[in-house]
Amino acid sequence: MFTGIVEELGRVQARNGGRLRIGATTVLEGSGLGASIAVNGCCLTLVDSGPDWWETDVTDETYSRTNLGSLQVGDPVNLERPMALGERLGGHIVLGHVDAVGEVVSPAPRLVVRIPLDLMKYLVEKGSCTVDGCSLTVFNLTDDTFEVAVIPHTAEITTFGARAAGDKVNIEVDVLAKHVERLMAPSA
Repeated sequence: MFTGIVEELGRVQARNGGRLRIGATTVLEGSGLGASIAVNGCCLTLVDSGPDWWETDVTDETYSRTNLGSLQVGDPVNLERPMALGERLGGHIVLGHVDAVGEVVSPAPRLVVRIPLDLMKYLVEKGSCTVDGCSLTVFNLTDDTFEVAVIPHTAEITTFGARAAGDKVNIEVDVLAKHVERLMAPSA
């Protein structure tokens, strides 16, 4: 489980089929073989590492359901280690399970993102949504878009500073909303 508070802006160093190498240092602290690390909000497993890089195996399924399939060498990625019990929860509960790929309509600082219509029901004014692994507060909801305010610090330490209209971003809606929906559904 993650918080949506990005710890480090990494860089793609290599992509060889299903193997992805990412340059990083902070997220390697305390992370060994088998550790989970969120990449643009997608929970991946550390399978090899060096002093300033780590590698993960990415399945075709993950590439097809996230923006990781479009990553090129040199691209920045948002990185976060899992939350440790007893630590502050600075963002919101994030699983690292991407629900859909959204599209940037307008870049930061007034970031507007379009998502599939069926996910809009999980968003509420001033509620949380994860965009490329960042926990953000949403507002100005339309039928298929929402807006978030990206402060200069966040733009500097995340991928949002480099995102442009048309870019694809990973979306994870609030898991609590999905659980409430499931619990409220009529039993079969």
